[in-house]
Amino acid sequence: MGIETPAFILGALTAGGGTFGYIKTGSVPSIAAGVTVGVLYLIGGYRIQTKQTYGVELALLASVVLAGSSIPRALKSQKPLPTGLSLLALYGLYTFGNAFRQKL
Repeated sequence: MGIETPAFILGALTAGGGTFGYIKTGSVPSIAAGVTVGVLYLIGGYRIQTKQTYGVELALLASVVLAGSSIPRALKSQKPLPTGLSLLALYGLYTFGNAFRQKL
């Protein structure tokens, strides 16, 4: 399993979750944020897979954006959805942060 696999999985989960949030509640911010972060992960994964530049950086950016939006909400509300998103973001930060550090 290469490092592109977590990017594809996180991209599908975040984009799918944003779409599900829109279908369930009609929340436009859910679909906008979910699809945007998901696309960043997917593009990052594709760029990693095809050995293009900035793939790891895009996936790391998606993790930073996701963490920045979900962790404060998880701490404030202590609801399952923001907590789950926070865990996904932390996994992405760990995975792609280490990959970025190894490139230096």
